[in-house]
Amino acid sequence: MPLLSPSILAADFACLLEEILKVEKAGADMLHIDVMDGHFVPNLSFGIPVIQSIVGKTSLPFDVHLMVDNPDAYVNELARLGVYNITVHAESCIHMDRLLNRIKSAGIKASVALNPSTPLTVLDYTLALCDMVLIMTVNPGFGGQKLIPYTLEKVRDLKVLKEKRGLEFLIQVDGGIDIQNVRKVIDAGADVIVAGTCVFKSENVEKTVYMLKGGV
Repeated sequence: MPLLSPSILAADFACLLEEILKVEKAGADMLHIDVMDGHFVPNLSFGIPVIQSIVGKTSLPFDVHLMVDNPDAYVNELARLGVYNITVHAESCIHMDRLLNRIKSAGIKASVALNPSTPLTVLDYTLALCDMVLIMTVNPGFGGQKLIPYTLEKVRDLKVLKEKRGLEFLIQVDGGIDIQNVRKVIDAGADVIVAGTCVFKSENVEKTVYMLKGGV
């Protein structure tokens, strides 16, 4: 059964804590926090102050996804807040090896995200450093998009690569996942499902969480 990391990008910000506690009670495993800078992606979301405002108010580990041009600038503050995982985009990392090691030295899980058109080969020499690899199944920056079908082949290829190298990183998948297509995503090799709109706009959050985690 995969883990579920609901993306608060789709939550109602007017009652953010209430929304978070709702998915925690429903059985979510982590809280996916998309930080956008308006440069790497054409949208703004939230930054350190919002994350700080919910520290200590939920037991869910913070799974922070940096969709930013300069991920290095966020590491110290996120470490101070005690987040569980930091995911950086390969497309914005000039010195990926250095950054992953810096995150890990702070006692934080270090993960890398790949946009739909970015090949797995960019991770050839750093895959062993990754605690998780996030395959984007939409182009990042906006919620509510439809899953791009060819990205599931990429998930399958990553699973084969993981097994071939004998590595233990988790495969996370994010973008356009709902209860209609989640089985395909799981079958492709996903260990962690990220879903936003499907969860936070659901009329029955507990049932949706159960189904996204492989329930039938």
